[in-house]
Amino acid sequence: MPRRIVPCGGRQLFFPALTRYVLRLARRKRPRVLFLPTASGDSPDYLLTFYQQLAGADCEPAHLALFDRVAEDIPSLIAQQDIVMVGGGNTANMLAIWRLHGVERALRDAYAAGTVLTGWSAGCICWYAAGITDSFTPDLGPLHDGLALLEGSACPHYDSEERRPIVYAREIAAGMPRGIALDDGVAALYEDERRVEIVAARIDGRAFAVDKSGEKPLPVRVLS
Repeated sequence: MPRRIVPCGGRQLFFPALTRYVLRLARRKRPRVLFLPTASGDSPDYLLTFYQQLAGADCEPAHLALFDRVAEDIPSLIAQQDIVMVGGGNTANMLAIWRLHGVERALRDAYAAGTVLTGWSAGCICWYAAGITDSFTPDLGPLHDGLALLEGSACPHYDSEERRPIVYAREIAAGMPRGIALDDGVAALYEDERRVEIVAARIDGRAFAVDKSGEKPLPVRVLS
């Protein structure tokens, strides 16, 4: 199977069509899905939402908490998963904690072995080399130390936060690598680090390629 990453612009859990889409990409018919709520500080509310939204799906959901850690062998746990789903929150804090606990290395190994990586907001930015984040300031700014499994940069929440397009254009003009902007409810599928398609659970969902010359609309397939 190809290596697969599915970054989403935002609110992925609230669009069942996106959940079905990601589940169909897994190597098992009834996939194991591991949620990483690190960016939200392992918020109990976020965990509840994850389990509620996947309750009707044909999968085996679980989560990995790092603030109140109980998993002794993180690499083994992650290696057993068919899908790893990453929630939103503070991207910079999440990456630092992942690196401290060995999650980054475990994710790289699982990805190479065929585990599908997905997520929204922080869970969108983290797979790229760079992105636009509110990790450091509410006014948004650049993050340059993503996992870089995917080249370039990303900007989630392109339609739901009015300053996102402005800040993304500013940072690309200042030297951030070109990349992709995704509305909430819109996701991009990458196979072996090449973008295959962009899908949306909204009829008005958009995606853009953004570089120093501006933004260019990308074709989006609306999921039924």
